[in-house]
Amino acid sequence: MPDFLPLPDRRPKPRSAGLTHVIDTGLGVPEVDGMLRQAAAHIDTVRLGWGSAYVTADLEAKLAAYRAHDVPVMLGGTLTELAWLHGRVDELCGWLDELAIDRIEVSSGAVAIPPEDKTALIERLAGRYSVYAEVGEKDPAALLAPYRWVQLIRDALAAGADMVVCEGRATGTAGLYRPDGEARTGLIDEIVHEVDRGRLIFEAPRKHQQVWLIERYGADVNLGNVPPAEVLSLETLRLGLRADTLAQFHGSLPADA
Repeated sequence: MPDFLPLPDRRPKPRSAGLTHVIDTGLGVPEVDGMLRQAAAHIDTVRLGWGSAYVTADLEAKLAAYRAHDVPVMLGGTLTELAWLHGRVDELCGWLDELAIDRIEVSSGAVAIPPEDKTALIERLAGRYSVYAEVGEKDPAALLAPYRWVQLIRDALAAGADMVVCEGRATGTAGLYRPDGEARTGLIDEIVHEVDRGRLIFEAPRKHQQVWLIERYGADVNLGNVPPAEVLSLETLRLGLRADTLAQFHGSLPADA
């Protein structure tokens, strides 16, 4: 990358802040290769969305492509939920070990896992894997009070989760966001006030959501559910290389300039 512009500090990988978590909704190996050739340095983790890994014919080839570029992968939390529902968590773990995957998402968005059972599941898995616990509702009409978000996040971290993913859905229309995609600003501010932001990943699939979070919390905010085609766009937002955040990181010319 050229170095003639003064850009915000951006930690190199592996990093603990400013994480970009990408959702792979069914990319083929050539698409994965193309994305990684352009943007591997800007991708910290990839999640194979929902249960897509279960029906991916070339899964091992896809995982090999990600590993070749030092991009960790985890499976969608829907698989964890279904494994819990059917009493097949050990079998899921066996498959993860077979695939050499070292992280797992624990969510309760599709299957209503009771909070105490979800906490126990996090504790059970945390000794074997890096656990990403998801908190928040997938139903746009279901509103979880801010204090309840905070309590569930704290419970997940206390149970051994490495990170907590704050729900926004792949559409950006639930959880942290209103049905029109606008941020629930009071909710997000309350979460950040009560919990170490470095332990949180905010799902933000839409550009205006990414812009709002970067403007609010800085370039090192952790963002998730980023579409593959938006990785470079997000990186330019973090560095002020796009009009939306240029003034935040580089200032602006005087009005009479």
